[in-house]
Amino acid sequence: MKLDILGWKPFFADSFRIYHPQGFVPARVSLEHKNSFVVWTELGEMPAVPSGRMYFDADTRGDLPTVGDWVAVQILDECDPHAVIHALLPRTSKVSRKQAGKSTGEQPLAANIDTLLIVVGLDDNFSLRRVERYVTLAWDSGSRPVVLLSKSDVCHEVASRVIEVEASAPGVPVHALSAIAGVGLGVLDEYLRPGQTLALVGSSGVGKSTIINYLLGQTTQRTQEVRSDDGKGRHTTTHRQMFALSSGALVIDTPGMRELGLWGVDEGLSGAFADIVRLAEGCRFADCSHGGEPGCRIRQALDDGGLDPARFENFQKMGKELGYLARKQDKGAEAAHRAKWKKIHKEAGKIMKQKYG
Repeated sequence: MKLDILGWKPFFADSFRIYHPQGFVPARVSLEHKNSFVVWTELGEMPAVPSGRMYFDADTRGDLPTVGDWVAVQILDECDPHAVIHALLPRTSKVSRKQAGKSTGEQPLAANIDTLLIVVGLDDNFSLRRVERYVTLAWDSGSRPVVLLSKSDVCHEVASRVIEVEASAPGVPVHALSAIAGVGLGVLDEYLRPGQTLALVGSSGVGKSTIINYLLGQTTQRTQEVRSDDGKGRHTTTHRQMFALSSGALVIDTPGMRELGLWGVDEGLSGAFADIVRLAEGCRFADCSHGGEPGCRIRQALDDGGLDPARFENFQKMGKELGYLARKQDKGAEAAHRAKWKKIHKEAGKIMKQKYG
């Protein structure tokens, strides 16, 4: 495999220079398991595991590799190649969410993404508010968001849905398509350029795997219909995986998400709701709460119909969610820091006891 067709760029080459003298080679993570990975190198595909030092130095899950990452590896046993990952190269982008449940930890979904394809089903599970959350995630990641409205064959209001999403995601390309019916798929060609990396994200059952199968020209990913009683999907993709397309582009499929918790997306919130941010900047008072103060541009826009109340409510909801997460993370970071150094001191004590009795 040649590195350039795997998305290798001068940015990564510059970052890798310090590892070349150590005999390491560059590799890209294509598949993630619980405690191991599959990587692509110039020698081909092979299993890989992070070094003990990498695990020890990682403060959060985000410090460990994820699909799409470029890493520095040591290849062992050329007859039966496998690798040890010694370093993670700097990322050009990273898509992360908060871990599901009560945890405030980070769950990286993909790294070094050029275009994030946000797949939204035009069925009973359609939600503008969910679109806004995914667009916020995309803007914060450093990748370019594109919304794909899938299952257009089951929707009788496709044109109006497109208009609604464009209004909720200003500046983001929006395309309606149906992979099953073969409708509108040609719009994807403009994003499938050689060396470009794309990732698909979306809720369960929106049709990500069906789109992947279309792009690959074969049934690689299992697909499953949504439940008829509530319109919700079931998980069919169970892990993140990168595929190489015949066009020279790379695409990452991710498991469907029933819960999309925000993770450090302050900049993404400003990007996804740029219209609201601009209105707020025009308020008479810098600390305007947008409740009833005189000269409030947001209240004026709500009153005259220039701003959708549900969109503004979602903006406020996500802002509060980020504030709560930040407070929880501060407490969690302090506890993790204490636990880490307690472990270090404990190990040091064992060594001193063994050495000096």
